[in-house]
Amino acid sequence: MAADSTPPSDDTRVRASAAALLRRPKLWLVPTVLCGLLAFLLSLLYMGGIVNPNGELHHLPIGIVNADRGRPLPGQTTNLGTQVTRSITADTSGKADWQPLTRAEAQERLASGKIYGALVVPADFTTTTATLTTANATTRPTLTVLTNPGMGSLGSSLASRISQQAAQQASLAIGMQLMDSPATAGADATTRLVLADPVAVATQVGHPIGEHSGLGLSAFYYTLLLVLAGFLGGNVISNGVDTALGYADNEIGPWHARRPTVPISRTQTLLLKMVMTAGITVLTTTLVMIATVGILGMDASHLPLLWIYSYCASLAVGLGVQAINAAFGGIGQLVSMFVFIVLGLPSSGSTVPLEAVPGFYRFLSLFEPMRQLSVGVRAILFFDARADAGLTRSWIMIAVGAAVALLFGLTMTRYYDRKGLHRFTPQPSD
Repeated sequence: MAADSTPPSDDTRVRASAAALLRRPKLWLVPTVLCGLLAFLLSLLYMGGIVNPNGELHHLPIGIVNADRGRPLPGQTTNLGTQVTRSITADTSGKADWQPLTRAEAQERLASGKIYGALVVPADFTTTTATLTTANATTRPTLTVLTNPGMGSLGSSLASRISQQAAQQASLAIGMQLMDSPATAGADATTRLVLADPVAVATQVGHPIGEHSGLGLSAFYYTLLLVLAGFLGGNVISNGVDTALGYADNEIGPWHARRPTVPISRTQTLLLKMVMTAGITVLTTTLVMIATVGILGMDASHLPLLWIYSYCASLAVGLGVQAINAAFGGIGQLVSMFVFIVLGLPSSGSTVPLEAVPGFYRFLSLFEPMRQLSVGVRAILFFDARADAGLTRSWIMIAVGAAVALLFGLTMTRYYDRKGLHRFTPQPSD
């Protein structure tokens, strides 16, 4: 009698147990290495960008305005405003990049996001200081610190702190001059105490933003939404298309199915995914704006421009995801996660200024997508959509990014197709 060649049914087939499989070292190897590597790299990259902003801080752009028109004090060749600005700009610590400006120039750079703040010496600074040594003294001279919250709460805070410290040092230096003046020889103890630290420091918002702007962080979080919409949407579309064409299993809960394989080349599959990405991004971009602006009330102007920019930005990310997935296959999602999110967040310069992060992140900021996109969003939300606030560069980088995604993706898929590296064994489809 011939042996029965019928394969055993599911009920009679010997099934593996979890306990037996757990004793296989090879089963542990790949997941353990990948999980450990991901945890290490994520910790290193994320914390490396924010762990020591004060220690890494260098050349933070801050304006300094000398509007003092007073005559020099007796025995001096320059007025106090000139002395203060010269002393501050001669600072060799490297923490700040002090930029001597007129008041109009300072306001212009605050409004275009080119400086994080400014220190202003008023027109009557020397005159008001001189009256402190006379009986006619009524007010203390004041230095004004201007903040720029549109550059982010931390960046504006760092500039404000540096400016206040510089103003305090200037006050003590002026106090030494006043204490050495013969006019103060007979002053009482209270007067001498005032003269030792004569300058008051006032803080004002140099370029105001709306109350619903997250203290200057709404631009960053809005950019993050655009990147996530492009990244997640691209992966969802990619997986959905692969499932629909029969190249991936469709599993929902205990139900499992696999569609018949549709004969299609890698290049045509990529084009299909990219066109679908372009169409679906219209919906995701609209919903992002409805949620953030319409429902949550985020402060935003130039709404048509914001929508067009948001669509193009999210689409560029989505096209990049499709290209990377087509080129790298199963690990494409990890690669695109590092490209668009893991390396993008610490190098965006939106939460921690690039002037306060290690050089590696400043290098990444030259081409990392999130940096390019966040500058444009910030320009639209906080700086009146000015081209010189970074919007022009952002448009250029979006175009470059989309072109690179198309070129890279299509080049790789056409190479695979020419080499005969097909994803399927052609089968008739019912």
